[in-house]
Amino acid sequence: MDFDIEYDELEPDATELSADERRARSFPRFGPGKRIGRKFADTWWGNAWIESMERTALDAEQLRKGRRYAFAGQVGSITVSPGRISAAVHDGDQYTPYDTVVRVGTLAAAEWDRLLDRVAAKAGHIAALLDRDMPHDLAQTADDAGVRLLPGYGDLDPECDCPSWDHPCRHAAALAYQAAWLLDRDPFVLLLMRGRGEAELMADLRRRNARRSVAADATDEATGTPAEEAYAAPPAALPAPPGPVTVEPLALAPLLAGHEAAGIDAEALGALAADAAHRARQLLAATRAEPLAPEVDAWCDAVRLAARMPRSAAARRLGEASGRAADLPRAVTAWEYAGAAGVDVVDAVFTPPRELVARATAALREAGGVDGAAPEVRNWRNRWTVGRDAQVRYGRDGRWYPFHRRSGQWWPAGPPGPDPVDALLDLPQD
Repeated sequence: MDFDIEYDELEPDATELSADERRARSFPRFGPGKRIGRKFADTWWGNAWIESMERTALDAEQLRKGRRYAFAGQVGSITVSPGRISAAVHDGDQYTPYDTVVRVGTLAAAEWDRLLDRVAAKAGHIAALLDRDMPHDLAQTADDAGVRLLPGYGDLDPECDCPSWDHPCRHAAALAYQAAWLLDRDPFVLLLMRGRGEAELMADLRRRNARRSVAADATDEATGTPAEEAYAAPPAALPAPPGPVTVEPLALAPLLAGHEAAGIDAEALGALAADAAHRARQLLAATRAEPLAPEVDAWCDAVRLAARMPRSAAARRLGEASGRAADLPRAVTAWEYAGAAGVDVVDAVFTPPRELVARATAALREAGGVDGAAPEVRNWRNRWTVGRDAQVRYGRDGRWYPFHRRSGQWWPAGPPGPDPVDALLDLPQD
């Protein structure tokens, strides 16, 4: 059956609540009911929300119970605010409910600026949102702006005060399932979770449209071409494609002769020019199906450049300039195995979900170790040390990375994999 939703903007005391709390919206609880069909939600974006939550779940049984709780109406009124959704969830046989929250990653101010600039330029997108619709091309517009509207891996973080260690527990799963019904009826709920409420979004879009109108009015119309004339003009012939390059690459060193006193390093400049050409080729070849990798921080970019010229003086200078010359060789090895994610896992220290820690520890103990003997397995945060010289680390990307002790340091020892035991077995054996 369909669920009718009625909601009102909260009107909190502005002197007592934060800006995020003042933007919160409260929705009445759903009554019990049944849904027929394989899809949980009615819209593609509602089902995309569900898929994001289910991909990160560690226990399918908790999802099954969460669905049952959602259908049975055991979730109380839901409050949505920037970065979080919350509700009280009952077990059904218990009077006191559990306080349940699902935290959602919010967009940065720069991401909102890029997204809203694109949306304001297309009146159809604004009309679709006002009709409580989110067409696929609006999501594609967000992707083109480098903004991920729908949550991806790691964007949803469930919390509950129940005693369960599951991730998510059945109460958080029930709340996430019912949140999909809210998204079905109003995509502005998703935008609020991502950090902006409907009123401020529409005001921002109106301001951007006003600025575009002023800029258009200020343009000298005499320099343009009437639409009728432009439409009637025959299409211009495209230039011929460039021919093949038949000459040898131009060496930079002779061009820089005599400039050494100015501090110009011909080898480093040549490496930078080659890297710029490589990145330009990537930009030209990038497609929507295979977009460019996200930009990395200064340290990771220094590692990337050093990996292109690992034994050069320029690589040594990169290490010195970064202030981490001693760490650079290990980071370059990590880049060669897994790129930016591999560099991150060398330094990253965080606490994974308890259920994941317990399962990984048990699996590594049962694996028998790299020499066939029952190993000692010690866990600290996202790192598992097996025996004396083997280690497996869990990365922020959800993959498992093998490390091997060498000269008192932990070195990346291979590409990552989806399973901790596979990573352990891939380690080199002495």
